[in-house]
Amino acid sequence: MTIIDDAPHVAAPPAPDSRPHWIDDWRPEDEGFWKRTGSRTARRNLIVSILSEHIGFSIWSMWSVFVLFLTPEYGISTDLKTAAAQKFLLTAIPTALGAGLRLPYTFAVAKFGGRNWTIVSAALLLIPTIAAAVAFKPGASFNTLLLMAALAAVGGGNFASSMANINSFYPQRLKGTALGLNAGGGNIGVAAVQLIGLAVLATAGKEHPRLIVALYIPLIVVAAVSAALFMDNISHVRNEKHAMRDACRERHTWIISVLYIGTFGSFIGFGFAFGQVLQNQFGADFMTNGRIDPVKIAYLTFLGPLIGSLIRPVGGMLADRLGGARTTAWNFAGMAIAGSVVLIASRQQSLGLFYVGFLALFVLSGIGNGSIYKMIPAVFRSLGRAQVAAGTDPQSVEHESRRMANAVIGIAGAIGAFGGVLVNIAFRQSFLANSTGDAAYVVFIAFYVLCMGLTWAVYLRPSASRLADI
Repeated sequence: MTIIDDAPHVAAPPAPDSRPHWIDDWRPEDEGFWKRTGSRTARRNLIVSILSEHIGFSIWSMWSVFVLFLTPEYGISTDLKTAAAQKFLLTAIPTALGAGLRLPYTFAVAKFGGRNWTIVSAALLLIPTIAAAVAFKPGASFNTLLLMAALAAVGGGNFASSMANINSFYPQRLKGTALGLNAGGGNIGVAAVQLIGLAVLATAGKEHPRLIVALYIPLIVVAAVSAALFMDNISHVRNEKHAMRDACRERHTWIISVLYIGTFGSFIGFGFAFGQVLQNQFGADFMTNGRIDPVKIAYLTFLGPLIGSLIRPVGGMLADRLGGARTTAWNFAGMAIAGSVVLIASRQQSLGLFYVGFLALFVLSGIGNGSIYKMIPAVFRSLGRAQVAAGTDPQSVEHESRRMANAVIGIAGAIGAFGGVLVNIAFRQSFLANSTGDAAYVVFIAFYVLCMGLTWAVYLRPSASRLADI
């Protein structure tokens, strides 16, 4: 993210805050300050941030559930290939627009204040939920569905603003843990909305998709009110001048962004598309009274996103122990193998093997998310050490490495989320052309092999020794 912390890091008596919910004296690196008030304040803001981001992820991905309810009564084609393409489009649109919102949401924290923007970003989630509550019913046209899916994109930006905000509250030694909890708690929102969709399907039936948003509307209000009551703004947090522009000129920004497409892009893309893939490719295994039963599909869809979210911190821990680049390279090798298992299972029409392969992809994408986020600051610290060795002032080098790392986190987060769009497009085209996802699986495998080779070539091969400790 492009946000920096200009707080003084020398001991000083706390100054009274001049405005409610604005903190003018914030020194997390001062251990005395941190023990007295800092840790308690940061923890309170983290808890509410996780709640808001979690709901944001749920709203962003709710169309991965809604498509299981859709029939020709909702403007969906009776032709199976066309219907599959329409449904993948309904999940690709919020993914794409949500990815685009991540950059402005990153800047918004410093512009308006972390608490203030959390209130706004939580309240914005009422737009897609109320729209769905009013318009999502039999007789709605497909264009209406597209508009409602586009509105759900507002949930996609919450991750970026939430991470930028929490990054400012914690000292360097605790940022990994805090950001891991914040990211993992948010990612679980994908699994949570699928569990809620399963509950609605299993109890009320597929005729009542609007019950899902009826459950989320009060939760959104709780998140916005909680942000207003319990969160704070840090007055000295500001956007770093030209950080994004400078980061865009750095080749490692684009290398890391490509790698993040392979991990987070896979996670969010599979999270949105998995139910549709099962429905289209193994529909005969989910039949009840001669028709595909979406309840049976929903029973299988939530576990992958749930495990992928929970395991994300493991990627960071493995990166700490083994090195971020090494962990990432081996992780992509594992994803290529898991993708091959999915391809074999698809061709053999083995639902059990297919499901195991996809669960492995979710697990490995979660691990890769953690290891790549650990790589980003390590890359720029390593480059900075070379500059210090050449005689550059260490303090200016440290500032520059943090400035660049924060900017790359924001850029990579947005580009990685756009990878979810590519996953949905690949599935859409594959099912349109062949009525299976086989062509998409081949593309995924090839991309994972490419990412593994790219990681080795840039960060692990002997001639890249100056970056070998990443």
